[in-house]
Amino acid sequence: MSLSDGYIFDLDKNVTRTSVTYKNRYGITIAADLYRPKDFDESQKHPAIVIGPPYGGVKEQGPGVYAQELAKRGFVALGFDPSYNGESSGEPRHIASPEIFAEDFSAGVDFLGTLPYVGRDRIGAIGICGSGGFALNAAQVDQRIKAVATAAMYDISGLTRGGWQDTMSDEERQTGLNKLAEQRWTDVDAGEPALTPTFPTEIPDGLDPVTSEFFEFYVTDRGRHPRSIGGFTITSGMSHINYGALRHLPDIAPRPILLITGEHAHSRYFSDTVHEQATGPKKLVVVPGARHIDLYDRTDLIPFEELEEFFTKNLA
Repeated sequence: MSLSDGYIFDLDKNVTRTSVTYKNRYGITIAADLYRPKDFDESQKHPAIVIGPPYGGVKEQGPGVYAQELAKRGFVALGFDPSYNGESSGEPRHIASPEIFAEDFSAGVDFLGTLPYVGRDRIGAIGICGSGGFALNAAQVDQRIKAVATAAMYDISGLTRGGWQDTMSDEERQTGLNKLAEQRWTDVDAGEPALTPTFPTEIPDGLDPVTSEFFEFYVTDRGRHPRSIGGFTITSGMSHINYGALRHLPDIAPRPILLITGEHAHSRYFSDTVHEQATGPKKLVVVPGARHIDLYDRTDLIPFEELEEFFTKNLA
């Protein structure tokens, strides 16, 4: 955590940030930050965007970076902590649920739609990394999301069920499910669920390139935050395997999709796949020289002009 107020970036002098809470349809209290331009005119109806964090991230990281930049461009922007994580409620802590994480986007739409200065027919969504898949899941069924963008997208449920680039065999999946079944008994006997590995306090030697890249963000002052621990309950894997890869992308049409990925992003194939499968208006933006994590916080690389143009047009 690089700044004393818990955010990994300085608040721009032209933007206001307000902490807010609201409930999703499961009764979980969502903690979020609302960003608006400093010279905001509350007598008008404005376009608004709900922004979800990378998988394991919190609102003080990527969502805040995106929300602030979009607020500077005239949008009402809401960055949130997913259910069971960050400052949002929900027990046990650090559950991951594709159903509830998608619902958290719809809950953000609910909240934005209660604000008198937001047009209910002018609300969009951005999902960063793992939230990219959850934002698309939400848009598949929530017609109120008029346009959806992803940045450095991961399809967490598809990855968990099918493995990297869908190379997991049925036998490997059954082996994994057997381990999860045993973990359920372990959790029952312990009285609480065990977590997957959390971020260390220092970067160890000998990491593979993907893990090294994530640790560069989450374990150093660049992106470290005490509520962004990286771990989820192990048995959350059951829900991801059951949910599986994104299956209903055509349901988003005719609403548009913007996919942003990096030239050197290890996750690029997720965006490529969605771009191939989506049937409605769609655009793939490949950022030259960018890696996966660079689209979390590198305001010099994130194509905010593309996002501004996309949402200005489609939330008109």
